Amino acid sequence: ALQAEMPQVNILVLTISEMESDLFDAIKFGATGYLLKKTEPDELVYAILYVAQGGAIISPLMATKLLTEFKFQGLMRGSIEADTNLTSREVEVLQLVAQGVNNKQIGDSLFISENTVRTHIRHIMGKLHLANRTQAAAYALKKGLIEAGS
Repeated sequence: ALQAEMPQVNILVLTISEMESDLFDAIKFGATGYLLKKTEPDELVYAILYVAQGGAIISPLMATKLLTEFKFQGLMRGSIEADTNLTSREVEVLQLVAQGVNNKQIGDSLFISENTVRTHIRHIMGKLHLANRTQAAAYALKKGLIEAGS
């Protein structure tokens, strides 16, 4: 990705897409700005200058969608924690397990040891009365912790 090779470059995405997934992908790949093509010219000039100086900017519509998604995810995570007695870390591990990530990769992404990952998985399986990772993935999908195809 451009951001990985040239971290000094600030990226502003100008797009017609109002899909949250496109916004999340842009942010994941290093964009610090995300504007819709219907942005007024004077606002676009301001955004270009602002992002060039290291600022971050998102069109109001997309900012609303972003905040709504984070609020929803927080509510879902809180609901899952309350329903199952899973800790927030166990919910994170469950999401990654359900996405097919192996223990080493989970440990690397959460900055914990592979042994700690195995312990979390054992606790998750016990609390949810699951026998294997496939059942964990099905549970996470059913509870909305992951989307189909992720």
